[in-house]
Amino acid sequence: MKLQNTNPTTNKIIDEMETSTKNEVHTKVEDAHHAQSAWADLGTSGRVEILKNVLSKLENKLEEIGELSTKSIGMPSSLRTELDLEAGVEYFRWYLENAEKSLSPEISNEDEGSINTVYYEPIGVAAVISPWNFPVSNFVWQVIPNLVVGNTVVYKHAAECASVGKIIEDCINDSKLPKGVFSEVYGGGEVGDMLVHEDIDLISFTGSTKVGKQLYAIAAEKLIRILLELGGSAPAIVFKDADIEKVTEAVFFNRFANSGQICDGLKRLIVHEDIASKVTSSIVKMLESKKLGDPEDPTVDFGPLVSIKQAEALKVQVSDAIDKGAKVLIGGKKPNGLSEAFFEPTVLSNVTNDMKVWNEETFGPVLPIMTFKSEEEALELANDTQYGLGGYVFTENKETAARVAGKLKTGMISINGTLYLHPSSPFGGYKHSGLGRVHGKYGFHELCQIKVVATEKA
Repeated sequence: MKLQNTNPTTNKIIDEMETSTKNEVHTKVEDAHHAQSAWADLGTSGRVEILKNVLSKLENKLEEIGELSTKSIGMPSSLRTELDLEAGVEYFRWYLENAEKSLSPEISNEDEGSINTVYYEPIGVAAVISPWNFPVSNFVWQVIPNLVVGNTVVYKHAAECASVGKIIEDCINDSKLPKGVFSEVYGGGEVGDMLVHEDIDLISFTGSTKVGKQLYAIAAEKLIRILLELGGSAPAIVFKDADIEKVTEAVFFNRFANSGQICDGLKRLIVHEDIASKVTSSIVKMLESKKLGDPEDPTVDFGPLVSIKQAEALKVQVSDAIDKGAKVLIGGKKPNGLSEAFFEPTVLSNVTNDMKVWNEETFGPVLPIMTFKSEEEALELANDTQYGLGGYVFTENKETAARVAGKLKTGMISINGTLYLHPSSPFGGYKHSGLGRVHGKYGFHELCQIKVVATEKA
């Protein structure tokens, strides 16, 4: 069976490859088991030295990967370097530079007669499944820490950007990583299902909450570790003393970059009623200055969504809001003259919490806005969701910012547009946004068996 990659800008097939068979998946998991002990025995420093070569090979292919990403998923060429390519390399390099410090043994207790030492050991074979929205960064975030700690990996990239996954696999093969330490399988959800039902020791998945719950049940049956980075519907609370320019800049980057296809993106705007008109006008004016079109054009700010299916899902959500009384301030439909995978950047007011754009995750360039009078009301609206990944607060009052941040039920919070994304900071969510954390020492430790050894004191 052929796996086809389609360009959402043109709706034309750009590449195809064979879907992995059940026997191929099984063989790669077996190879991973055979390779794991020797890979672990290299120690952290030994593995890091080998992975430096992988990083070098990947860096040499970034331009090719970027061009293919734009064709495969529609990420604008004007943004792909900053949002995905350079970010992926930055995280890769941080993992290598900080592995030894993060994974070194630690003394947890010492008394007159004994010392307790904590060791971080690999778990085994990891099944890693990542989405399409950031093809390089998603690979780096999920695969490289596993390899650093000593796990071996069988990896499935998203079907929508499988061609990018093939370049990544070629980079690793060229770097002379030992056989079985990393391998890749190709296909859609059916191949992922084959993989997680194999004899694996760990599942790492980034994707929808629906699929995450299914994988959680599989991991529970196997009684194995699972890391889940799932959906989000991040609220942004804008108090009346907020800097409107900061709000506008943050809304563009966190809601509309990559055509709004970001898991922890700002997806619900909650604005104090006294400044709602000014804030919405500023956002609409900003969007009017942006260009929608062919993502290979360096002057374009918005490309298509990843697929026609994704655009259709967004259309259903927006239509539901309009039918229930929402007002379209800009956008609201598919543009004329472009493929069916495009959707105009959209801002909606008069939103109520029974609308799909509010109570579901919107994975596209749509911003629903509600207003509030009191801090308590704002927090109630913000936490009115099954998700808890990102959160945003805009106020010039530091006490207000700290108080509200403490009451938001999310794993990460930005104050006034500051970035919480950093290789040393944990990334993950509350509620149905997932389990566990990636990045920093926290992410490394999630991928390890943690052992304490008590020894006599000399």
